[in-house]
Amino acid sequence: MKKFASFIVFLITISSYSQKEDAFGAGEWFKFRIHYGFVNAGYATLEVKDATVNNTKVFHVIGKGYTTGVSRFFFKVDDLYESYIDKSTNNPYQFVRKIDEGGYTKNQEGFFTPSANRILVKDYKNDTEKTFVIPKNTQDIMSAFYYLRNFPSIDKIKPGESVAIDMFFDEETTKFKLKFIGREDITTKFGTIATMVFRPLVQSGRVFKEQESVTVWISDDDNKIPLRIQASLAVGSIKADLDAFKGLKNPFKVKQ
Repeated sequence: MKKFASFIVFLITISSYSQKEDAFGAGEWFKFRIHYGFVNAGYATLEVKDATVNNTKVFHVIGKGYTTGVSRFFFKVDDLYESYIDKSTNNPYQFVRKIDEGGYTKNQEGFFTPSANRILVKDYKNDTEKTFVIPKNTQDIMSAFYYLRNFPSIDKIKPGESVAIDMFFDEETTKFKLKFIGREDITTKFGTIATMVFRPLVQSGRVFKEQESVTVWISDDDNKIPLRIQASLAVGSIKADLDAFKGLKNPFKVKQ
């Protein structure tokens, strides 16, 4: 369950090839309602702020996830993910991960050195420091979502094609693949929205039923907003819907 909670924060936090206009900017804020079956299990938020790291202007992105009501009584989740992202390269300088998922806790910071393709991870819970060699343009769990929203010519991707990036998570780098399924209009609390449908390839087994158990709908406009996530779990299913937003950089298109 702890790995699934982290994965959902990341997905809420997602969604050859020429540069396009940025999909987000400082002031953007999302709130998502998460359901486990018919139960309102909790909420997650994403926020973008301006900041400065080593005299460089960056985006400071903050993701929070937490259970509510009866769900909190059975399984308490209080997660905080942060990332500091270079505005010109969309690559991260630093990440923060403070989580409490049913008593499973982590308190880490990661410091990227892009010029040397390395990351220093400080684990405050275990009082350790480790340096890892990483591929060029490696993302952390938060920066990956914003990197994919700005992926060059994502609008030109064809059904069946995939986007792949290197992502550092839990002290290792993995190849994260996002497969494009097609386009679909969905009904939301904001109206009918044209979307692009993706399936991130996940590991089947203890948490997810199959490799393509997760489906993500993002707005088919310049914002690339995550509108809905559905996942079939080994036990039950979960769904997250966008509940509120503000500060979009581009017009939000509603069909009706």
